Amino acid sequence: MNFNLSKSLSLTSPMESSLLSLTLQSIGTLVLIFFFADLIWGFLQISRAFLAPIFLPNEDTSFVKKYGSWALITGSTDGIGKAYALELAKRGLNIILVSRSMDKLIKTQHEIEYTNPAVKIKIIQADFALGKKAVDVVKEEVGSIPVGILVNNVGKQYEYPMYLGEVPEEELWDIIKINVGAVTLMCRAFIESMKFRHQGAIVNISSGSELQPLPLMNVYAASKTYVKNFTQALRYEYGNKGLTIQHLAPMFVATKMNHFSEKIYRRSLFVPDPESYARYAVSMLGKLDDSSGYWTHGIQTFFARIPPEWIRMHIGGYMNKFFREDYVKTKNSVKL
Repeated sequence: MNFNLSKSLSLTSPMESSLLSLTLQSIGTLVLIFFFADLIWGFLQISRAFLAPIFLPNEDTSFVKKYGSWALITGSTDGIGKAYALELAKRGLNIILVSRSMDKLIKTQHEIEYTNPAVKIKIIQADFALGKKAVDVVKEEVGSIPVGILVNNVGKQYEYPMYLGEVPEEELWDIIKINVGAVTLMCRAFIESMKFRHQGAIVNISSGSELQPLPLMNVYAASKTYVKNFTQALRYEYGNKGLTIQHLAPMFVATKMNHFSEKIYRRSLFVPDPESYARYAVSMLGKLDDSSGYWTHGIQTFFARIPPEWIRMHIGGYMNKFFREDYVKTKNSVKL
């Protein structure tokens, strides 16, 4: 009986091994098919974005005609938000600037009016760390103005790379309220009126940190993953209502948000200034639904997505340890 059992096992084992091998090969083939399909689709989208003006010259490129005459930008007095507002003003849109600093709002208003005197500007002071109260202020101030483009740029980052236990509780809540709460409630505040008009665009600005769990910037990266998933699901819900819903995930841009390291605060080929980034990002509105927003960032994103997530996480953690040490050394040298 034992002999027959061993004989049976020896006969079925090669068959099982062959079936397992075939299954693994099939799974591997499917993974490669999906990988290359995603790659080709991304390439076709990018190609269309660049070639459309040449081969489709009659395609409507006027943002005012396509989306409406008013654009609202949160976090619009510094960095990407300010540069994005200036870029939209150049295209003839009236601008609603939203920020927590009245002094910066007035300064930015004057800058836009000086270079674009025909454009109307409205300023709204709102601190999104207050959560729903800030969104209510924005809605009341906007009133009946038909917002055609909503740019959710406002965001909060760690002061420098830190372990969770080092980050003040209030700062963690502010990150969640600003990065998650503001984008959610601002979309809800204006998307139904866009749907009613069958016209409008929403741009939710995330971050390259969404690509993996990010040690030492744990909560910030997690909040940006939310923005990505939220925006993509929102596009599924409203994309067939005549709306453009775009997700931008920039890598490092030379803004004060990256002040903790001189190496990523200084402009370079892969670290554009806000003006260069915004110029490119605005040109992609209505052409790419998901984008890094800048051509060299697209290259970085492509190669960053190739390794498994756990490898990306360890690379990100190593980089943040380096930036942390860089910040501490600089801070100590200033004290001395």
